[in-house]
Amino acid sequence: MNAEIARSGTVATTDVVVSTSACANASGLSRSQLVVMAAACGLGIANLYYCQPLLGQIQRSLHSSMAQAGSLAVYTQLGFAVSVFFLAPLGDILERRRLILFMLVLVTIALGCAACARDINVLEIASLAIGFTSVISTLVLPFAVSLADEHQRGETVGAIVGAMLIGILLSRTLSGAVGEMFGWRSVYGTASVLMVFLAISLRLLLPKNQPKASMGYGSLIKTMLGFIKTEPVLRESTLNGMLLYGALSAFWATLVFLVASPAYGYGPAAAGMFGLVAAGGAIIAPRIGKLADRISPHVTVAIATSVMVVAYGVLWLFGTTLVGLVAGVLLLDMAAQSATISNQTMVTGLHQEAQSRLYTVYRAAYSVGGSIGAYLGVVGWSVARWNGVCAVGTAMVCTALVIHIVARKAEANRSEALEQQAQFRAVQ
Repeated sequence: MNAEIARSGTVATTDVVVSTSACANASGLSRSQLVVMAAACGLGIANLYYCQPLLGQIQRSLHSSMAQAGSLAVYTQLGFAVSVFFLAPLGDILERRRLILFMLVLVTIALGCAACARDINVLEIASLAIGFTSVISTLVLPFAVSLADEHQRGETVGAIVGAMLIGILLSRTLSGAVGEMFGWRSVYGTASVLMVFLAISLRLLLPKNQPKASMGYGSLIKTMLGFIKTEPVLRESTLNGMLLYGALSAFWATLVFLVASPAYGYGPAAAGMFGLVAAGGAIIAPRIGKLADRISPHVTVAIATSVMVVAYGVLWLFGTTLVGLVAGVLLLDMAAQSATISNQTMVTGLHQEAQSRLYTVYRAAYSVGGSIGAYLGVVGWSVARWNGVCAVGTAMVCTALVIHIVARKAEANRSEALEQQAQFRAVQ
């Protein structure tokens, strides 16, 4: 392990030791374990989006301003962003099952507090806590990869990413339906109960997973940042993920403007229905994961990025027609999910003892890319309407493709140089 740290150039030297008591399954990840872990990620990420269709109800119920009600979604996302950076890396130094169960207890309490809130300020605090404690998905995915055999990694990542996508897409639909029938408090209450059942299932089905690294929290964060400097695959995958998710977010952030324009004349509900169209990405996710196991993930990333270029071409030329918009959504979302799965497969496969830290770097940058893309998409719409949005998305995807080609060429040159050095030493 110390040799590995020295090779990586990270700062931690003697404080990292390999644990001999790791309890991962020797036979790999079972189907039942994969199902419950995928469900955990889907339900965990859904906690971040339940509030969005309920904001109008909440505003009227608690007699708050619309700005205060709208801030609930911001607080939830802010809490999640903070927890991804500061809590997710703990999976490398704490027993993962216990950490996940502890976070499930906390999110259950936070959801219960939200359901009982009688004041908008209390609900804002509860929303921040919900976001902060919904870090489950970023803890579960590295856990699942650590349990899986090497040939299962892509399939495992694909299944979990697919479940997360379903959680995001359906959370808004189900939240709106349940809230309309039973009130907004029932949504938070139901989510709290689901977390209890989820905790019980994870406790029964998952093994203990002792950390493979032992270090202080400061060293944990320091080595996490060190990986950015020393791992070219991490840098390439992270930058690719940022740009592609940014391009995807530019589209989704402005879709409601397009469908409300004279080209369609639809309301916000119609924009939400396109989320169901995007569910095609969740359907193919496990298949893309299996493909990444059989061939190089670099190849699937190149293919997916190229398809996203085509998708934006379809949206740019035919996005003002329903057939063109549906076709563009399907291509864009499926390609984006394929690239995400392949990138995460590469990142989590770099160092077994540092999977949580590696995934944290990727996930944090991914979220930042989404925020930037959404902002640029809105700017593009304000400047040139749909043409501006498509210009922003196309630029981000093309940039990602160029970076991928340059990185692959640089890697080939490094490999060739190392081979020539080895041949030279053999001759001497």
